[in-house]
Amino acid sequence: MQDDKKYPDTKAFDYVVNELDKKGVTLRSIAEITYELQHGFLPDVTIEKFEEVTINVMHKRELLNNVMVGLYLDKMANQGQLDEPLQTIVSHDMGVFGVDETLALQIANMYGAIGITNFGYVDRIKPGIIGKLDTFLNDVNTFIDDIVGAIAAAVAGKLAHEYS
Repeated sequence: MQDDKKYPDTKAFDYVVNELDKKGVTLRSIAEITYELQHGFLPDVTIEKFEEVTINVMHKRELLNNVMVGLYLDKMANQGQLDEPLQTIVSHDMGVFGVDETLALQIANMYGAIGITNFGYVDRIKPGIIGKLDTFLNDVNTFIDDIVGAIAAAVAGKLAHEYS
């Protein structure tokens, strides 16, 4: 049986942008992370170009799917809606959980090794909004901090491929 439903690209993008915004994450703040990562390698590329590429990358279905799942899990954990022991694991961002990084790596991997290596770097140093999300104690941000880092890493990969 054929399903005639179309993938809701615009709704997915709007949902992701809106949910990120609720957490204080803008497309510009993601572009700023990537700019800091890559400006030394791409000195002639403007912050506006980094933001343009961020928007482009954010329209990828694979990215949107991973981001929607991660944001939703954080939201449910904030509301205490996950079953135990998952609620405790996610709400405390337990180090051996690793699902948040695995989901993020799917995003970073969209643009190959450059995306993956940049993700590892931002996951370690937590620049910009990522650090704020990681240390904000009033909300569960187990997935979002890694997601934002992965998006920035994917943008870095796309730009590196575009300008090399």
